[in-house]
Amino acid sequence: MGLQFSDRVLGIEISGIRKIFESAGPDSINLGLGQPDFDTPQHIKDAAIQAIRAGKTGYTPNTGIPELRGAISRKFKTENDLDYTPDEIIVTAGASEALHIVMQALLREGDRVLCPDPGFVSYASLATMAGGRPVSIPLTKSLHLDVEAAKEQMDGSKLLVINSPGNPTGAVESKESIKALVEYAGDKGVTVLSDEVYEHFIYGKKHWSAGTFGDNVITINATSKTYAMTGWRLGYLAASKEIVGQCLKVHQYCQACATSISQYAALAAYEGDQNMVGVMRDEYRVRRDLICKGLAEMGFRFPVPEGAFYAFVPMKPALTQKIIDKGVVVVPGTAFGENAPEYTRFSYANSRENLNRALDRIKQATGE
Repeated sequence: MGLQFSDRVLGIEISGIRKIFESAGPDSINLGLGQPDFDTPQHIKDAAIQAIRAGKTGYTPNTGIPELRGAISRKFKTENDLDYTPDEIIVTAGASEALHIVMQALLREGDRVLCPDPGFVSYASLATMAGGRPVSIPLTKSLHLDVEAAKEQMDGSKLLVINSPGNPTGAVESKESIKALVEYAGDKGVTVLSDEVYEHFIYGKKHWSAGTFGDNVITINATSKTYAMTGWRLGYLAASKEIVGQCLKVHQYCQACATSISQYAALAAYEGDQNMVGVMRDEYRVRRDLICKGLAEMGFRFPVPEGAFYAFVPMKPALTQKIIDKGVVVVPGTAFGENAPEYTRFSYANSRENLNRALDRIKQATGE
């Protein structure tokens, strides 16, 4: 039919993570998708069922139900030392929608967006779709943000993305690094977009919210990882009322509101028992140690992940493909930017049994 598509979509590719995942065979071991293998805690599921039975199945306020925004506001204060009011919060369909509406609301044509490279697949693509121009910020050899390199790119930029703990690297940024970046960005008139979805999965270090160091920060988070609620699609953003007001316009027209049932489930998540979060974190740490030990014994050298549930390992693309051919779903570094063509991401959000099976297959691949 000779269809012509917009430059916005022609300028991006399908997510490399989803492409690998959806092409996996039936006997594949999934170390690719960043999805907790835990079930959503029972009290959260019960709250959703109760909401359905109570008929809470209609539209909610665009910004989210007041009870949930209040709970998120309290969470920010007690866990992050952030003073966002309920009116400074928008509940979204996952952190992905939050990222999207921020980019749409803030970016003008050609605006520079500083993105960690390697970094999460969505940042550069969402910036491109919004008319922005993603600019790669390299990481250090330890896979942390290169603060000085970021500062060098700050002049004339609109947004700086910080993701700590990081995907795909598992790196947790220090207080000093985050503070320096936020303050320097403030001096240069740059807004910081802080993606903190992995904040509760940290092993031996401390999480620092960027918003504690300046008013030029938009904080994004979600229930997805913390409460094993990926499929519930429930995230949120918090920012000044001025920013929220503009983001709300985009949210109204592309989403209207997050799913009502998921909102009531999230309310139970934030107001209920938090013990399961610690249980998951401790189990991820055991799994991290298991896969890192196994890969190290095969001769791989890489920084031990400090948070999230990913190991980012230097590896030739040919070996990565052999591992995939052996039935272990992993993600080539090219999915995360231009600076990691010879890396591979391993997700250890899978059972110990499957991790051991995967290591056996990886060992076979390395011996070929």
